[in-house]
Amino acid sequence: MAEDAPGIRLFLADDQQLVRAGFRMVLDAQPDMVVVGEAGDGQQAVEQVPAAGADVVLMDIRMPRLDGVEATRRLVAAGVPAKVVVLTTFDLDEYAYAALRAGASGFLLKDAGPAELLAAIRAVHDGEAVIAPSTTRRLLARFAHRLPEADEGGGQEPSDGAAGAAGAGHPRLAPLTLREREVLEAVGRGLTNGEIAAELYLAEATVKTHIGRVLHKLALRDRVQMVIIAYETGLVGRV
Repeated sequence: MAEDAPGIRLFLADDQQLVRAGFRMVLDAQPDMVVVGEAGDGQQAVEQVPAAGADVVLMDIRMPRLDGVEATRRLVAAGVPAKVVVLTTFDLDEYAYAALRAGASGFLLKDAGPAELLAAIRAVHDGEAVIAPSTTRRLLARFAHRLPEADEGGGQEPSDGAAGAAGAGHPRLAPLTLREREVLEAVGRGLTNGEIAAELYLAEATVKTHIGRVLHKLALRDRVQMVIIAYETGLVGRV
């Protein structure tokens, strides 16, 4: 595939050839997408994605030699600009949270319909998260016990009422203004931009601006990682 291939450049990483063939058939039929490479395991993906110049990687979780979580972690650590969408067989797969922590831009069920798959790819390519805020919160709620304590001294988790106050003083959030912390906390609670605007009496465009500043100041990739930071710092209490 030529480097100047038009559209969103996609890389498929899955150990099942029939699954890759099915994805390729759907993706290559889109005028704004092109599949530029495939891998049958995570190690191949780590080796081939950079040379393929992919924009988005569809990464299976369970693969031989190197699983999708570790492959994602290595791609992100290497500074590969491709966004990773993790594919999982079961809703709220126990590995999905680990993949998000590794730097994936979201996750998608393998049985998602073509329209959902295509919308997810376009959203990630545009810098958004694949997972809807409510689904993100549900995922993190289930795996909150995996998060490190916000209190580095090993104290008890903050209660729901004290969570915001505990997070506000976390050094990770030092670069943020008060309003930016409020927006981050609202994102962490799973609110949409419209809901945040209504709650904080802001224009929706202003909310988007604050979110962009939070992403930049905290060096985060997308909204999913904003939710993770909100939990890790105690800005949002565990549920």
